[in-house]
Amino acid sequence: MVLFFFLAIALILGVPVGISLGVASIGGILASDGAYQLHLITQSMITALDSFPLMAVPFFILAGEIMGQGGISKRLLNTAEAFCGHYTGGLGAVAIVACMFFAAVSGSAPATTAAIGGIMIPTMIAKKYGDGYSAGLTAAAGSIGVMIPPSIPAVIYSVSANASISDMFMAGIVPGILVGVGLCAFNWFHCLGNHDIIKSERRYTMREKLWIVWEAKWSLLMPIIILGGIYGGIFTPTESAAIAVVYGLIVSLFLYRDIRFKDLYQIFAKSGLTTATVLIIMGTASTFGRLLNLESIPTDVANAMTALTDNKYVILLLIIALLLLVGCFMETLAAIIILTPILLPVANAVGVDTVHFGVIMIVGLAIGFITPPLGVDLFVASGIAKISLEKISKAIIKPLLVMVAILLLIAVCPPLATFIPSLMK
Repeated sequence: MVLFFFLAIALILGVPVGISLGVASIGGILASDGAYQLHLITQSMITALDSFPLMAVPFFILAGEIMGQGGISKRLLNTAEAFCGHYTGGLGAVAIVACMFFAAVSGSAPATTAAIGGIMIPTMIAKKYGDGYSAGLTAAAGSIGVMIPPSIPAVIYSVSANASISDMFMAGIVPGILVGVGLCAFNWFHCLGNHDIIKSERRYTMREKLWIVWEAKWSLLMPIIILGGIYGGIFTPTESAAIAVVYGLIVSLFLYRDIRFKDLYQIFAKSGLTTATVLIIMGTASTFGRLLNLESIPTDVANAMTALTDNKYVILLLIIALLLLVGCFMETLAAIIILTPILLPVANAVGVDTVHFGVIMIVGLAIGFITPPLGVDLFVASGIAKISLEKISKAIIKPLLVMVAILLLIAVCPPLATFIPSLMK
């Protein structure tokens, strides 16, 4: 309990989550009466980060940054606009579909929200969608960035659970698409009776659509190259991250020419800062998680939950409730590292597959990107729309309920997560 006490105090005081986890770990060690030594922290941090699969994280962060500034988001938006723009709620659908496209090249929810929202939110506001609705819908769609592969949380979960990164990538495809379809359906119903919204009158001919797709071919090829290369045995998931960086640089510098060599310093610096933040969180979270294991807390939690009930679906419901709660207050990567060793044994004990549980965890924590007070996507979208956090928090309620409903569907229907990975074996 000492660990959680120090963690709660640090978070309440506004200490960054990575530092909070480190402070809690130090507090737990000092309170152990010599059972553990402080060198456990450095040992755990070095051991946690000394992993070849984790090299994918900084590369995917860099690839996302390159593609966000390299004209890829603009071309993905043009493609979505050509196919969805003239329907009821067309601009909302364009924002959602574009987020799904960009998710397949970035692997990051905030990056997806920023890249697509920066263009779509002002446009939707101008077309009378409302600033709160425009920002909230885009923030919700941005969370798909961690579901559709390549996904940084999927990499972290795979390392924490000793699962296949390739399987986790494949498992995220259908759930990510389901969330996108669910948000599109919600957007259509919302806009159906709203006569203030200005509909796009532009209808693209098939020739124009094909030309726009051709213009965006280098952007659309990105996920095909990455996933095809992995399952074709050409390169590993970690190597695919480096390929993504090289591909993004070639496309952005020489084909689209939307970034110049002098822009690279800022891109690399920003990516390095993000990577450092992520690695600090991972290192301190690993130490925190190790102390939990040494205190047998995961075993105690598993025993307590299975003693309470052996019903698989009740336990999954309890786990989902916990994930949604934790997502409100804790950064996604830290939550995955801490909760995986605690909750995975519980899920396995009631017959939940490791890959299926990973998808439940990632989607559940992804909802945390749009739930205050920590919801990063909310801050990004509200900044773009220039509205208060309170206003966007009210607008996000209905999209959030849609996402929770889809999460429950994924939980009770395992093939939605496991079908594609099973085909690849």
